Amino acid sequence: MTATAHAPAPRGAGPRATQRLGFNTRVSFSDDAGPAAGLQEAIALFRAAEEIGYQSGWVYQRHFDHYLSSPLPFLSAVGQHTSSIALGTAVLPMRYQEPVLLAEAAGVTDLLVGGRLQLALSAGATAAFDPVFGAVDTDARTEAQRRLRRFLAAVSGETLHVVDGDGQGAPVGTELKVTPHSPGLRSRVRQGVASVGSAEHAADLGLAIICGTVLSGLAEGETFPEHQARVIAAYRARWATAQGTEPPPVAVAASVLPGTTPERRERHAAYDHQRRTEGMAASRPAGALTPGVSADLPAGMRISPVHHGTPDEVTAAVLADPGLSAADELVLFLPPAYALEAHVQVLTDLAREVGPGLGWVAG
Repeated sequence: MTATAHAPAPRGAGPRATQRLGFNTRVSFSDDAGPAAGLQEAIALFRAAEEIGYQSGWVYQRHFDHYLSSPLPFLSAVGQHTSSIALGTAVLPMRYQEPVLLAEAAGVTDLLVGGRLQLALSAGATAAFDPVFGAVDTDARTEAQRRLRRFLAAVSGETLHVVDGDGQGAPVGTELKVTPHSPGLRSRVRQGVASVGSAEHAADLGLAIICGTVLSGLAEGETFPEHQARVIAAYRARWATAQGTEPPPVAVAASVLPGTTPERRERHAAYDHQRRTEGMAASRPAGALTPGVSADLPAGMRISPVHHGTPDEVTAAVLADPGLSAADELVLFLPPAYALEAHVQVLTDLAREVGPGLGWVAG
């Protein structure tokens, strides 16, 4: 059966013609099959999703584990096997990115994939790998935001200056710009948000947003969908004040798993139970590390619900979810341990059986 129903969406519960569909994959691999097989299966997944009509596909970044650690080379490869689907990162933690090098790599990737890159970044307080990537003089959040601002300047084509030298390179004061430059990329940079504060920060920077499957800053008694709707509303309000224009489309990652057979509904129900009891440790490929965060999250943090059941039940649940109904694009978070065939089946069931009820039209 489907997840608990929520209050009606602020925008109403009817289908919305602007709804887009995407998916998010961790590009996982098991000890048995190995990373090469996982990468090839993920490329096949993107090809299948494009054939079904999905408008976007997003990849997760996780270092030192059984998941994709370097999304841009992977998306460059995917771009050679697809032609229309947008290719996104969700998300790259800026604390661990060298901003100018990232701007160069992103520019190359965007040009190779024909301007389809959607680059979602995080300016949060990730500090798990500080000893590996090198300590900094400030806290993780301050450093991430500093690097994000420098990246935005570099990817926008702003002039960078040589401020020091050894006499062998460009003279001090030389004006430099990141090359190759992809002119439209800056407009497709997003910030991954998990709270009202991060959403407002994105609006101040003129960035689109994608909401993830873990949120923070929930008020006492507030549900995940209610808080997600509040984050989106705060973003749009802040954008109107800070930018004075129509805000860009909002994407939201969510677990939406319709089952067209009893067997599929049983599998999705088991995943829901595992996610509620194990949290982010659920659905790990064989050999993957156990996350340091358990299902018992700190106060004010919540993990997203799983909407599952029959297609009609799932459609009703999504329309009644205030966070999902407020979004312009629903990004299906795929269970990492599902095999390629099961992933393609979920994408097919969502698009064919639920998508029309959400106002979705294939891209």
